Amino acid sequence: MTHMFPIKDIAHQAGLSMATVDRVLNARAGVSRQTGLRVRAAIAELERQEARALLPGRKMTIDVLMEAPRRFTTEARAAFEAEMAAFVPLVFRCRFHLMETEGPAALARAIDRIRLRGTDGMLVKVPDTPVIHAAVARAAAAGITVVTFVTDLPSAPRAAYVGVDNRAAGETAAYLVGRALGAQAATVLVTISSSRFRGEGDREKGFRTVMRACYPSIRVTSVCEGRRQDAETGRLVHDALAADPTICAIYSIGGGNRATLDACREMGRAIRIFVAHDLDADNRALLAGHAIDFVLYHNLRADARAAFDVFRHGAFCRGESVARLSSVEIVTPYNLPVSPPDIGPPDIGTERQIRWNAPAWGAPSG
Repeated sequence: MTHMFPIKDIAHQAGLSMATVDRVLNARAGVSRQTGLRVRAAIAELERQEARALLPGRKMTIDVLMEAPRRFTTEARAAFEAEMAAFVPLVFRCRFHLMETEGPAALARAIDRIRLRGTDGMLVKVPDTPVIHAAVARAAAAGITVVTFVTDLPSAPRAAYVGVDNRAAGETAAYLVGRALGAQAATVLVTISSSRFRGEGDREKGFRTVMRACYPSIRVTSVCEGRRQDAETGRLVHDALAADPTICAIYSIGGGNRATLDACREMGRAIRIFVAHDLDADNRALLAGHAIDFVLYHNLRADARAAFDVFRHGAFCRGESVARLSSVEIVTPYNLPVSPPDIGPPDIGTERQIRWNAPAWGAPSG
């Protein structure tokens, strides 16, 4: 494997020993495919960071650990890489640990490995569970600044939470759904990927609170534990639609929106309003094709900038707990931000028209 970096730098970036990296680079036996991919990813990351690394100034290595679908981690990683250069003369280097369905125990072990290897800071998007709380506490006790991202761990000793106000996002979704459906009897289906994530729970709480207070004629039902897997999400939605013929709106907290729309089409169900989260490639395409109506969006680059600012001042905010909240933006098919150049044209699997009930846009009931 050709490269221009010292083995110790590759090992540092990959989170592996120098001996393991040497075995990979020289194609020796006893190395797993996954380890080889980690080394290749580390070299690619070093290549992207080379220009910044040559800048004078203090350097900080930040470990970014996320359990999320690839469609989200791709967008998040791009945001952090884009913002790393904004803090000259301080130079940030990020090591990314991006997982889809590892589970709390594996994530806690990952946090411990990062702590034992050494780092200047840790940004985590992980479930809110006791085993992860304990791992974060060990990191904080070791003097590591831990920042939670998008979903919080409020009972853990983290230095800050960075991301959207999830409660406000749920309340905003309720307002949109309630105004669209009005005072008529209806049912909205809320899809949640996992109850282990605090952020998703906060969105659901905000949604239900506003629906109860302002739109009492609209019933809320939910499905949970799709685990961000399209097949499982689609099955859960299909079963919910089969069990309840009054469902006519969807608030997607946990993603898997193509699978959700496929289930609606298979059941022959017209959905009057569909509200989702995040401007990943799938949601951009679905929104542009009017397959979904609204996306609740927060600027990931602003989140990355806020996180780096916390790490920059980490020594001063230990012992405190702060929140750097990003605003909730409502994106429609008509105000989509400019797509990144690597996002191709829409590939819409489901098309439908938005059908508004005109009287619904009056004052909310209740």
